[in-house]
Amino acid sequence: MKFIVCIKQVPDVYAPLQIKNGELSMDTDRMVLNAYDASAVEEALVLTEQHGGEVEVVLIGPDKAKETIRKALAMGASRGHHIHVEDSTGLDSAAFAEILTAFFEKNSCDVIATGKQSQDTDSGLAGGMLAAHLSLPYAANAVGLHIDGGNTLVVKRQGDTGQEMIALPFPCLVTCSNDMNNPRIPSLKGIMASKKKPVESLTLEDLGLTLDGVRESVKTTTLSYREMPAREAGKKLEGDAEELVSNLLNLLQNEAKVL
Repeated sequence: MKFIVCIKQVPDVYAPLQIKNGELSMDTDRMVLNAYDASAVEEALVLTEQHGGEVEVVLIGPDKAKETIRKALAMGASRGHHIHVEDSTGLDSAAFAEILTAFFEKNSCDVIATGKQSQDTDSGLAGGMLAAHLSLPYAANAVGLHIDGGNTLVVKRQGDTGQEMIALPFPCLVTCSNDMNNPRIPSLKGIMASKKKPVESLTLEDLGLTLDGVRESVKTTTLSYREMPAREAGKKLEGDAEELVSNLLNLLQNEAKVL
C-alpha cells in the first residue's frame, strides 16, 4: 500500500499580518505545514502502520520549503519530493493541480491524499481538479478512512446534513479534514531520522512544464486585499413584551426585510 500526500508550506495563521495599499504582508519567517495536510499525513501513517506500506509526500514551493518536507518525514513519511518553484505568486488551485498532474503521471501510488484546503487561501479546489485531471475516483472532506478487504478505501466524509460512507477502489484520491485526527508531534528520534531520509528535488522542466506555461493555466486573479468592514452596533429594544414584539417585527419586515 503506497500513499503519496500532497503537502503545502503556508504562513502561520497566528503570525501577525498587515494589509497595505491592497497588498497582504505576512511574516514569511513563520511558515508551517498546512494543518489539513498534516491530518492527511497522519491518517496515511496510521493506515500503513495497520496494513503495511509506505507514505511519501510531495510539495511545490521554494527552497526553504524543504523544512516543511522534513517535518512530514519526521512524523514518519519515508520519502519526500520537492518540486522547486521559488516564486509561486499568482498561482492558483488550477496551476497547482496542473503541476501535480504532471508529477503523478510519473509517480504512481494507491492513494493520493491532500488536505481539503490550505490555510492561506482556503479555496479547497486543487484536490478535486487533480482527481479530474487524473480520472481518479475521489471523495472530499474526509473525517475518517479505513481499508476494507485490502482493495477498497472506505471514506467517512462530512456532508452538509450528515456523514456519508463512500467506498473507493484503488487507485483513488481523497481530501482530508483537520477534524479527522490529531497529527502526531515528531519525536527527537523521528527528527534525527528525517535528516537521512531521501528528498527528491525536481524542477518544472523535469515534469515537462515551464513556469510561464503554468501561469497560463491560472483561472483566478487576486485584485487586492482589504480589511473587513467594522460591524454596526446592534439595536437594543425596550418596552413591555407587546411593544418589543411589535418593534421587532417592524424591524425585520421593513429594515432587515427578512420577513
